Amino acid sequence: MEMSPEEMQKKKEMVLSMCVCANCPSWEECGEEGGYCFPTIAKSGCITEEKGCICGGCPVTEKMGLKNVYYCTRGSEKEQLGM
Repeated sequence: MEMSPEEMQKKKEMVLSMCVCANCPSWEECGEEGGYCFPTIAKSGCITEEKGCICGGCPVTEKMGLKNVYYCTRGSEKEQLGM
């Protein structure tokens, strides 16, 4: 079931409020907010090196039932699942 634009925006805000990307060893400070696991947020434009990943311990991962890692470099859950 597709979400309305309003529902997508609310979910995006929830993801960003719970996001722990800035605590990750791979994080590069460049003005991005994180939340790379969310499908409307692109993977990072500045993180190029995978130096460690904390996606598995992120509250968003648990709440949304995500299975993948390195969303910052590999894309959102949907991208990694080929959707």
